[in-house]
Amino acid sequence: MTTLPPSTSSPLIGRDREVAQLLRMLDDTVSGRGAGLEIRAEAGLGKSALLDVVRREVTRRGLTLLSADGVEHELELAYAALHQALHPLLDRVSGLPAPQRRALRCAFGQEDGTADVYTVALAALELVVEAAADHPVVILLEDMHWVDTPSIDALAFMARRIASEPVLMLATTRTGARFDPRRRPHLPELDLRPLSTTDAEALLDGVAPALTTPVRTRVLAEAAGNPLALKELPRALNGATAALGAAVPLNTRLKAAFAARLDHFAPSTRALLITLAADVTCDTQRLLAAATAVHGAEVTPQDLQEAIDDGLTEIAGPGLRFRHPLMRSAVYAHASLSERIDAHTALAAQLAAFPDRQLWHRASAVLGTSESLAAELERYALRCERRGTVMAAVAALRKAADLTEAEDRRTSLVLHAAELTGEIGARHEAAGLLERADVSALGPVDSARLTSILEVIDFSRYDDAEARVRELTAAAARLHTSGHVEPALTLLWRAAKRCFFQQAGAHARTGIVDGLRALGLPEDDPRALAVRAYADPDHHSRAVLRTLSRLTPDWTNADTMRLLGTTSLVLGDFRRSAVYMDTAAEICRRQGRLGQLPQILVSGGWERIWLGEWDKAYAESEEAGSLARETGEEFYTLSAQANIAALAALRGDIARARETAARVMGHPLAASMRYLLLGAQQSDALAVLLDGEADQAYRMLERLYDPAQAAHHPVMQWWAAPDLVDAAVAADRVEQARHLLKPLPELADRSASPVLQMAAHYVAAVLADGPQAEALYQAALSGPVGSWPLYRARLQLHLGRRLRRRRRAQDSRDPLRAARDTFDLLGAAPWAEAARGELRAAGESSARREHGIHDELTAQELQIATLAAGGLTNRQIAERLFLSHRTVGSHLYRIFPKLGVATRAQLATALHAGRRD
Repeated sequence: MTTLPPSTSSPLIGRDREVAQLLRMLDDTVSGRGAGLEIRAEAGLGKSALLDVVRREVTRRGLTLLSADGVEHELELAYAALHQALHPLLDRVSGLPAPQRRALRCAFGQEDGTADVYTVALAALELVVEAAADHPVVILLEDMHWVDTPSIDALAFMARRIASEPVLMLATTRTGARFDPRRRPHLPELDLRPLSTTDAEALLDGVAPALTTPVRTRVLAEAAGNPLALKELPRALNGATAALGAAVPLNTRLKAAFAARLDHFAPSTRALLITLAADVTCDTQRLLAAATAVHGAEVTPQDLQEAIDDGLTEIAGPGLRFRHPLMRSAVYAHASLSERIDAHTALAAQLAAFPDRQLWHRASAVLGTSESLAAELERYALRCERRGTVMAAVAALRKAADLTEAEDRRTSLVLHAAELTGEIGARHEAAGLLERADVSALGPVDSARLTSILEVIDFSRYDDAEARVRELTAAAARLHTSGHVEPALTLLWRAAKRCFFQQAGAHARTGIVDGLRALGLPEDDPRALAVRAYADPDHHSRAVLRTLSRLTPDWTNADTMRLLGTTSLVLGDFRRSAVYMDTAAEICRRQGRLGQLPQILVSGGWERIWLGEWDKAYAESEEAGSLARETGEEFYTLSAQANIAALAALRGDIARARETAARVMGHPLAASMRYLLLGAQQSDALAVLLDGEADQAYRMLERLYDPAQAAHHPVMQWWAAPDLVDAAVAADRVEQARHLLKPLPELADRSASPVLQMAAHYVAAVLADGPQAEALYQAALSGPVGSWPLYRARLQLHLGRRLRRRRRAQDSRDPLRAARDTFDLLGAAPWAEAARGELRAAGESSARREHGIHDELTAQELQIATLAAGGLTNRQIAERLFLSHRTVGSHLYRIFPKLGVATRAQLATALHAGRRD
């Protein structure tokens, strides 16, 4: 480290601005405002030096320091980095709630069992936040590109929840490193640039003042402002210029410089450094013992001191660390193959207390194949899968595939890994795994697995939905013939989903149902109900809904609840679906299955929009979007935005509605999802209608009924019927709407779908003419439309307007008042103002609406307030919403004055009223 003259403000030459920023963040942390930052740069530009400045300042101030280094060959070891970081706090684990305590111990191999990654993350958050209540905590993470995925997920989870806590997280990442974008922590970024010429000269003169002018000039040119190169290249030269080969990349030259230093050490120190490079997380006692085994004679602390004196390593807590990550990779790469194998073998012998780490060292020490190790890695992968560390399971399966000799076994392992990556949305990773699979001689089951994986990772690959559905159905039939029912059912489910998401003809749909019937599943099997509902709702809706009404499902199984929820949803039974989805969400929250929540919350949010529960729909959609971004589920991030667009339109936020809907419709992921396009275009058209452009809105909605349009959906087109007739009436296109919606009454009667029955009665009343019209209004309001608040109020508005225009002002006021009150309660500002206008025209003044809860609270505040009003403690709320309990307390501190309440007991009253003065 170069020391600056006293007149210079920063301890690092050329980094005044960056050091000042980090120290400001440290000051903010001490003041209780947490933050995270990712420092990105090429190797050697000073990322580690900046963290060293912070490290010294943390020590000087007496703050709590946690740190971890990413290590390339530990990339596949689940929670290795998180264990490093939390090691100083592990004596606090006993104070965590039991589920979190167990999850953390399972993750660190201290207890048998499974743990969801986000339960582990929440436990880590609580551990850090509790420590920060005593002293502010600073977490330093080096080489994030080599940090294992479960640790990345947990640390990123934490970083997004420390804004109101005295916790600072600083991470470094090498620019251009092999780093899957899904694994990025997505923190605010600081990009380091090379030093200016002046700063580079000052640094070089400080570390190597005796260089001759030619050598000095050459070093400055070769280093190109890289501080580490300016320090290390002069040492490597030893007065010569030949080592500076311009054709060799700078990182390679730096590694060569570090590696060359390895050859100057005594054999004992060399053994120690190679062993350290193989496991930088090893404590000093085990490290010395392993190095002794590698060297064949005792390696002592004096050997360790030699490496410290040379500047390659330094003491770090209970272990030793390289001064720069390049030093570690240089030493490991420079060691011979036999030296690396010896190091891993010796470390495995020392790590019997850490079976997961031991397994990876044993695997790293193998040349060729080992069926026994492959089997152990597969068992490890299954444990990882059960505890939610999917990418660690994938890495283990990939390594197991490398170690097995049997081609069919290797392919099966790779397919399993691809299945896992596809399920969590890592589609590029899954595609890369499939490239390793030998598909030339797959058996029927593995062929089905491959087909199913392709449906998940490359759904839009198949333009001809009809042909793809027939292909999936035929493959399912072959599996069934060979006695494989479960994989056959999986393929039929994939085919049925494609029918709903895209379009397929009657023959293809019938083929799916016939294939399902051949499997012989009970009629009330949730999977069978789902396949029938998705494949052919036109013909099976009534029967499936009847079965659902008398079904006694397993209410404790989140997957069953989610399946029944989506089945009810596609059939338009939103109330039943909401019950199932709420149950699924509750189970997932309780079990810490954060990765499953986005889909559930998106679906639940969409239903609540129709059911008039807009505040909750908004809160759940915001949460779904946030969680989907966290878990890398881009599609559900997009789906949540579609919900937000609909809510914005309904509440009259026209600009936001149109902008959000356009973003959804323009996204590549929406291209093959007709239902998503339809929902976004419906919201866009509704915003246009409420903005007074009725003719344009009608034309936009009319396109939903054209099979040639990308946003056409054979089922959901009818859900938009109320919006279409509203636009038709406003644009004087009633006859066109009558013609377009002519099939709706018969379809609603045949399907028994609640949403279609509501839409059919709504349409019949609004489009009615003559003396029977009022009877149709009354029948609709007392029947199917009456239980849908938004559509009831809209129909009351139509009725009131109709009565007033027929000079029945007195009769018009009751439905208009009812409509106004419902619109006010919902926060449907455009319709509420329309109802007030009609009331004024009918001779009655109407005060403007009071502010609603959604005007006062953010989405997350509304969730917290609702849960607190229901009697949950701060810790219980935190566990449900994946926050720290201290963050929940901070939110409640802000919520109380916003709602004008002083106690938790008063929250329920304020929320029930839905408004305040």
